[in-house]
Amino acid sequence: MMSYFRKRNRAKILIILVCVLSVSVLNSQQPSDSKQIIRVLSYNIYHGETLNHDFDLERIADVIKSVLPDIVALQEVDFRTQRAKGMDLATRLGYLTGMQPLFGRAMEYDGGEYGEGILSRFSFKETKNNPLPHSSGHEPRAALEVLVELPSGDEIIFVGTHLDHTRDQTDRIAQARRINKLFKKTKKPTLLAGDLNATPESNPMKILSKFWTDACARDPQPTFPSSDPRRRIDYVLFRPASRWKVLETRVIDEKVASDHCPLLVVLELLPEKKNK
Repeated sequence: MMSYFRKRNRAKILIILVCVLSVSVLNSQQPSDSKQIIRVLSYNIYHGETLNHDFDLERIADVIKSVLPDIVALQEVDFRTQRAKGMDLATRLGYLTGMQPLFGRAMEYDGGEYGEGILSRFSFKETKNNPLPHSSGHEPRAALEVLVELPSGDEIIFVGTHLDHTRDQTDRIAQARRINKLFKKTKKPTLLAGDLNATPESNPMKILSKFWTDACARDPQPTFPSSDPRRRIDYVLFRPASRWKVLETRVIDEKVASDHCPLLVVLELLPEKKNK
């Protein structure tokens, strides 16, 4: 009889231990506050032209909506150019996705303008378009900056950019240095997303890594070209490192909507550590 009760008690203890361990594992995997989670998408939209050589913003919008982002950095965004049929791409994509749009001009082009775009589920508290340095004969670039408030009440800065695409690194290096100068003293948690046209080991990325952390460093995946990705040139970076926790990174397998694959990064904003 004693042996029977001992076995039952041992079984109960094992069940309790399994339950406690399961709860502990779940708690360690789940973020502390869903209001501080932000889903970030970086997407070079190739001025709205698909690899089928048609103009299909609905397809691009469907790709964006499929991953439920909170904020999107768009590159190669046209504003009323002839090649984009006179359309304001950021505003049109905002309408199709139900998100707040913003366009930042980098240069005049083809009867209109060309630059960066941001789509956001949050309203913009402040916006600023920062021109980046470029050599004579090269395309001007910009870093489009917004201040948004998360559902938790925390304010963050989000920056979308597109660095020079030419083989010579000179402009990309200068642009990386300017971005560091613009944001290295910023007090608020900051995210930088975009097509940086630089591989991880390149000089521009080494410059940026002095002040920024690569969200995909632990799981690097190529993003370009979308038809057969071989190079990683699209990024989400963050600073300071102590305020952000990476929950998920994913390159979206979409081979037609653009020549770049979209990059999704899900992050949690961590509480600020108090100095003792």
